[in-house]
Amino acid sequence: MVHAIQVTERADGCVINVRAQPGARRNGIVGEHAGALKVAVTAPADKGRANDAILGVLATAFGLKHAQIELLSGHRSRQKDVLLLGLTLQQVRSKLRSLLTI
Repeated sequence: MVHAIQVTERADGCVINVRAQPGARRNGIVGEHAGALKVAVTAPADKGRANDAILGVLATAFGLKHAQIELLSGHRSRQKDVLLLGLTLQQVRSKLRSLLTI
């Protein structure tokens, strides 16, 4: 399941494919959806509030500071590409395994 999530390694970190679920009951990582990490947030998809919440959830989950995470694409879409600065592909895959293990 972890390998189904699309992660691309770059020189400055890794890009992970994210599927947003705004307006959820609670914030958190809820699984995998069509090759993307599904992230639920309580914030509505309005004026970037859901995007900010998603970056916050991911920063906490991966142990990053807010400045180490960046939304690259999908600002107005459920499908997003998020850059995790300073992490290797191996670190991201390892963290995904622990996050998605029940």
